[in-house]
Amino acid sequence: MSLASSIAALAARIGFEVKTKIDATHPGIARVWVSFGYVGGQVVIHGSHSVASVARTAAGRYRVRFAVAMPDTNYCWTALARSSTNTGQQRLALVRASSDLKTVQYVDISCATAASSFDDSSEINLVVYR
Repeated sequence: MSLASSIAALAARIGFEVKTKIDATHPGIARVWVSFGYVGGQVVIHGSHSVASVARTAAGRYRVRFAVAMPDTNYCWTALARSSTNTGQQRLALVRASSDLKTVQYVDISCATAASSFDDSSEINLVVYR
C-alpha cells in the first residue's frame, strides 16, 4: 500500500469516527443561532437556524423564540451587537435585566450602550449551546 493510500484510508477512518461521535445533539454544536437587527422600525432576521421568531419588546430588548424547545433551561447563550457609529460607542448584547426570561421556548436578550441604556442595533448575533 502506498503512502498516499495509507493516508487516505486513515483520513476516511478518522472521518467515520468523528461522524459517529458528533451529531446535532453534541453540546459543542450550536442548537440555535440568529443574526438580526432593528432596521427601519422593524426586526429584520439576516440569517438563522432553529429560530421561530425574534420580537422587539422595547428599545434594545428582544425575545428570541426557538423553533424547537430546549430540553431544559441549562443552556448557554452568547451574543454580540454591532455599534451604530464609528466613534467608539459600543453596543453590548450580553446583558440580561432582572425581568428578562430564559425558558425552554425562548430567551430574552438586551442590547445596551456603554452608558448602560438600552438601545437597538442593526446587527445582533446570538448563539445558543446545550
